[in-house]
Amino acid sequence: MVRVVASPATELIVLVDEDGTAIGSLPKPLVHHGETPLHRAFSAYLFDDAGRLLVTRRAEQKATFPGMWTNTVCGHPGPEEDDAAAIARRARYELGLDVAGLRPALPSYRYRAEFRGVVENEVCPVYLGRFAGSPAPDPTEVGEWELLDWSEFRRRQETTQYDEWSPWCREQARLIEAAGLLKDPAAPRHSQARGGPLQQGR
Repeated sequence: MVRVVASPATELIVLVDEDGTAIGSLPKPLVHHGETPLHRAFSAYLFDDAGRLLVTRRAEQKATFPGMWTNTVCGHPGPEEDDAAAIARRARYELGLDVAGLRPALPSYRYRAEFRGVVENEVCPVYLGRFAGSPAPDPTEVGEWELLDWSEFRRRQETTQYDEWSPWCREQARLIEAAGLLKDPAAPRHSQARGGPLQQGR
């Protein structure tokens, strides 16, 4: 289990080319705008010991996709930082949680999405894992959180709350199911694949 206490005051975001090779970095406040450059990121889906997924609602003051429900934690590895260390850092910083049993799920996931004129444009590997502890969110990062069975999580995404979920989370969840990745011991075993063909990023 990796335990990390803090996140840097000013994060550096790693810019990449079309092959995913690092080509430089920029301070986080300068990266996200109407023409956001392609950069490194991650998405993590963390489950408790009962197999429930921890979902979070992004704080209203977030620069990108404020107020939307999404997976447990998203973020950006810093220069020379691997994804596991970055996930541990952000989970601790945003939610006060430790991370264990982390596994790659969608290692080549990439997407582009826009909301209120701000673009996300990321090479964003997806991970499954477990969390330890009780969520104690930083209110500047997380507005709400909830523990959901996978089936209820997917029902909300595809029906009553469709527009309230981040587009990357909906697409990633469909791809995780389609790949049969919920056989992972960190995730529930009773889920069924849903949804049709998808385009994975642009």
